[in-house]
Amino acid sequence: MKAKILIVEENENNRLLMKAVLSYYGYDIIEAANGEEGVRAAKEALPSLIFMGIQLPVMDGLTAMRALKLDPATQGIKTVAVTAYAMKGDRENILEAGFDGYLSKPIDTRQLPVIVKDYISRP
Repeated sequence: MKAKILIVEENENNRLLMKAVLSYYGYDIIEAANGEEGVRAAKEALPSLIFMGIQLPVMDGLTAMRALKLDPATQGIKTVAVTAYAMKGDRENILEAGFDGYLSKPIDTRQLPVIVKDYISRP
């Protein structure tokens, strides 16, 4: 069975790029354009991994992350923040919010499948 990956990203070009790369590697991709859609999609699809932007419309990524961690059905899903934030302390703040990892933009398309494989294989 192919792993499902949810991409919650406000920038359509970034979403399409990630979808194209990960689809090529055989993953089933679910997309959401804002945090509220992302939380709903996570609860419906129960993906193996979520890539989530931080500055999302409707509901930001940190709020969406908290909602997922409060729900027993979604609290165990591995979630990686995808953000252009690169200020000192941002990575720590994102990890403290409950994200399992941090991926900075621009996204390295060669590393993306390696990162996915790593997170999906973790217990």
